[in-house]
Amino acid sequence: MERKFNSQAKRHVKKGDMVQVITGNDKGKKGRIIEIVSESNRAMVEGINIVSRHTKPNAQNQNGGIIKKEAPVHISNLKVVDKSGNATRVGRKENESGKLVRVSKKSGEIID
Repeated sequence: MERKFNSQAKRHVKKGDMVQVITGNDKGKKGRIIEIVSESNRAMVEGINIVSRHTKPNAQNQNGGIIKKEAPVHISNLKVVDKSGNATRVGRKENESGKLVRVSKKSGEIID
C-alpha cells in the first residue's frame, strides 16, 4: 500500500504577513504578502519587485500602454517582520491549548 505525504512543505511565510526583503534590488524594503505561488516557492509582495508590462488596450485598460505591477519574489529572499518591526526567523511552539503557533526567534513573541 502506498503512503501518501503532504506535498506542500511548511513555509516560514504566509499570505498577509509583513515581510522584509533581505537581498536583491529591493533589499531592506518592507511589504505585505498578497499571494503565494506554491509551485515555484515565490510570493507577491505589495510594492516590491515592480516591473513594467506593455499591454494592449482591453476592457480593464482602455488605453493600453506601460503598466507598473509587482512580480513574484522567491521566499528565500524574505524574512518575516514581528510586531516590534524587526526582521526575524520563525520557529514553532505549542501554545497553552496544544496548537502549534509561529514564534519570533529574536523576541520570542507569537506571530499573528
